[in-house]
Amino acid sequence: MTTAERSTGQVIALGGRLVGDGHPAYVIAEAGINHNGDVELAKRLVDVAADAGADAVKFQKRTPEIATPPDMRDTRRDTPWGEMSYLEYRRRVEFDVEQYEEVDRHAKERGIAWFASPWDVPSVAFLERFSVPLHKVASASLTDIPLLEALRDTGQPVIASTGMSTIEEVDRAVGVLGTEQLVLLHTTSTYPCPPEESNLRGIATLRERYGVPVGYSGHERGLQVSIAAVALGACVVERHVTLDRAMWGSDHAASLEPEGLRRLVRDIRIVETALGDGVKRVFPGEEAPRKRLRRV
Repeated sequence: MTTAERSTGQVIALGGRLVGDGHPAYVIAEAGINHNGDVELAKRLVDVAADAGADAVKFQKRTPEIATPPDMRDTRRDTPWGEMSYLEYRRRVEFDVEQYEEVDRHAKERGIAWFASPWDVPSVAFLERFSVPLHKVASASLTDIPLLEALRDTGQPVIASTGMSTIEEVDRAVGVLGTEQLVLLHTTSTYPCPPEESNLRGIATLRERYGVPVGYSGHERGLQVSIAAVALGACVVERHVTLDRAMWGSDHAASLEPEGLRRLVRDIRIVETALGDGVKRVFPGEEAPRKRLRRV
């Protein structure tokens, strides 16, 4: 029996890969804004993802004047470029068309898919010009109905994170997005996330409630929780990636460094192989011990 024949749930295509029950987990290296506004650093993060064997690398796209909360815009922030308002900081780390064109070319050269989380409606149209294979809804945007409608109307597959959300808020988002091209990600939006807040049984809760493929977006330190998520059926695994966790920025501490990402992909593939098909049988390696040790 093939892997596909063992599939019991919905399967959708993400960037040329089938994702869902019976298929290998789709591993996303979340570069986010860990490039700190430096396109060369962004391209190095693409390299890290490709070298580790990830399926895709993800960024974030904002229109700062729309996506920055009004009460946060004038908040002062110390940055590597000096003190500035939070709005100025958001402008400083945002990529324009030319910079994303560089990222797009580099990802194609490395043979890895890329996409982004748009944080506002104009950013959806911005990303569409690059023919990204899918879109991502950040946990913070799950209640932004106009954004969800814009994403739905692209006709592209959508991955939606469910952190910091009630089940009623997830219901509403799924009602807008529909289920035909949707993957939900169980996540807890604590950075970094302690094991006691990971609540991995939420993967089964989402799968049973909505009947869509469900993955996991992790913000924890280490690899154990993400590996356990795959054992519990996560069909997508997303982890932040950085060149150095000591770098300046809000997401670096909860990110994996290059070797950590490589080990994550390696261990996910080992776990998937170890899960098998569930059919009880005597394996070839058991034959000799069986003959030697069985008395009756």
